[in-house]
Amino acid sequence: MCVRKIVYYPDPILRKKTTRIQDIDDEIKTLAEDMLETMYENKGIGLAAPQIGILKKIVTVDISGPEKRENPMVLINPEIYEKQGEVEGEEGCLSLPGFRCNVKRAEKIKVRFLDVDGKEHDISADELMSVCIQHEVDHLNGRLIIDYAGKLKRSMYEKKLKKIQRRAKRR
Repeated sequence: MCVRKIVYYPDPILRKKTTRIQDIDDEIKTLAEDMLETMYENKGIGLAAPQIGILKKIVTVDISGPEKRENPMVLINPEIYEKQGEVEGEEGCLSLPGFRCNVKRAEKIKVRFLDVDGKEHDISADELMSVCIQHEVDHLNGRLIIDYAGKLKRSMYEKKLKKIQRRAKRR
C-alpha cells in the first residue's frame, strides 16, 4: 500500500466525469488499498479516485475513521438509486483544504455497487454514511462542495487560494 498525492482545487481533473470500471483486476485492488491508506493518512472519512488524479468510478468510505478504521468500504461503480428526506450539514473536503460549507443532501439513500471481489451489494445508508457516499459520488461526476456554496463564500476561498499560490511561487 502507498499513500497517493491528493489533487487540490482548482485542478481541472476534479471537474471531469469518471468512467465505469469494467474489470476488477489487481490494479484496481491495489488502487482501492492505496485509496484507503491515502484517506486515512489525510484524516478523511471518504475519498474518490479523481481526488488522486484517477478518472475511474471508485470511492472509499469509513465513517469510523480516520483513527479507528473499523468499517473500511470500497464502492466500485456506485449508483445511488433512491433518495429520501433532506438534511443539511457542514462538510469539508480533502481537495479543498480549509474550506467548509453547508450542503443539503438526501437524509437516506439506497446505493448499488461492486466490492473488490466483484460482488454486487445494495445497501441503505443514513446519517453520516449517506452524506459521505453522496459527497464521494459527487466527485465521480465532477461536482465539489464549493458548488453548493454561495458566490461570496466561493470567491473569498478562491482569493485565499490565489494568495497562497502567489506566496508559494515567491519561495
